[in-house]
Amino acid sequence: MDRIILIGMMGAGKTTIGRELAKRCGMRFVDCDHEIEARTGVSVPTIFEIEGEEGFRRRETQVIDELTCTPGLVIATGGGAVLSPLNRTMLAERGVVIYLNVPPQVLWERTRHDRNRPLLRVPNPRERIFALHRERDPLYREIADIIVDGGRGNPGGTIRQIRKALEICGKA
Repeated sequence: MDRIILIGMMGAGKTTIGRELAKRCGMRFVDCDHEIEARTGVSVPTIFEIEGEEGFRRRETQVIDELTCTPGLVIATGGGAVLSPLNRTMLAERGVVIYLNVPPQVLWERTRHDRNRPLLRVPNPRERIFALHRERDPLYREIADIIVDGGRGNPGGTIRQIRKALEICGKA
């Protein structure tokens, strides 16, 4: 198993789970959004302001292409990474894809005070979370090797579920 790829909505816990999972598996952790920020020297919201979502998505595809060719990584993707058919193909073919499936109400509770989410800078951010979930959930499921339902448990419990699922699938 060269790469473990975490997908799911903003607020699903990909970064938190990814860091700890990487530690427990003896792998290196990389968050795609943080990698984009490190390369550009600016925040994701700034990229959205200057280049729009389309510009950000181009950068995201480039980072996904590079990271999914690097062995020994646990990768946390951005929530919208699955919107691109090219990204879905790269993710599905180059690693074990784990969908952190969290109910939209829980996602809203986790993200409602976060001002660093460009897609939630709308008049009704709660409805936006629900709409994004409806749009993206089928795409996450399309490429997921493993689906882990989360939302109320602690990160340790989620990581145990993931490691058990990896063993059952013969991917650990």
